[in-house]
Amino acid sequence: MNEPGPSPLTPSLVRELKKRAHGLRPTVWVGQHGIHSGLLEELDQTLEAHELVKVKVNAADRIERDALIEQLALQSGAHLIHRIGNMAVFFRRRSKNKKA
Repeated sequence: MNEPGPSPLTPSLVRELKKRAHGLRPTVWVGQHGIHSGLLEELDQTLEAHELVKVKVNAADRIERDALIEQLALQSGAHLIHRIGNMAVFFRRRSKNKKA
């Protein structure tokens, strides 16, 4: 049975993406209002433009932060590449019918 979501990435690609993400600054912030349609649209546009995106998640505690990060990955269709503290790195390949 096929699992929903993005196809798996190779370990070597994940390592390369982590290296590329190290110098990135967060381009999307999840604030006190949590995840809403405007934030998801912003994340979608940023992923489409850059493929690799660093997100800063401000949450009251670790459990809430983990849930928000997981929800972002599921709703955006992106891979969670790396997570440290309140920073998460997502990767999603560009749509073939769109050009950056």
